[in-house]
Amino acid sequence: MSTFPGQLTGWMGPALTTERESVPAKTLDSSETITALVTEYSATLYRVAYSVMRNAAEAEDAVQEAFLRVLKHRDKLDSILDHRVWLIRITWNIVLDKKRRSKTRPENDDISDYARILPSKDHRADDCLISSQQHDRILSLVDCLPRKEREALLLSAVEELSTVQIAAVLGTTESSIRSRIFRARRQLSALLDMEGVSR
Repeated sequence: MSTFPGQLTGWMGPALTTERESVPAKTLDSSETITALVTEYSATLYRVAYSVMRNAAEAEDAVQEAFLRVLKHRDKLDSILDHRVWLIRITWNIVLDKKRRSKTRPENDDISDYARILPSKDHRADDCLISSQQHDRILSLVDCLPRKEREALLLSAVEELSTVQIAAVLGTTESSIRSRIFRARRQLSALLDMEGVSR
């Protein structure tokens, strides 16, 4: 994941450079803004996408698609108040749409996916494997939650978005989000107790 923002910037770079020769200054500024957004938010958007897709390649594809949409709507950049929430909302809609189309989540056997979530050098390999297995089990329990509660919990836990920001992403009220997160945590706690998963 460490090279992904650089890959995205490089991927966008040639297209932006080509346009620089013939576009007005205002568009040039938006191209530089988009490059800055890629640098600042691609890792955040990857985490959001991965929390739903659970597949590194699909999460990276979703982030690239999100920035393609930003490129298409670059004229709106000046009117966006909170770029982070706006980008998360775009990415969130993309991954939910992809998930609806696929109907099933592929099993995750890609070792690079585990490398992204495993702690680095401070733990023994068997401890890391157990931690990874518990992490996967907790994520599978999160998948058992009702859709609205699951979505609110993921946005809260993955990017620590405020209830106001989550409401903006999901298009609902802040009080509704607070209720969803409360119910999600209570239900997840009950599921963890039933499973005997240590927290």
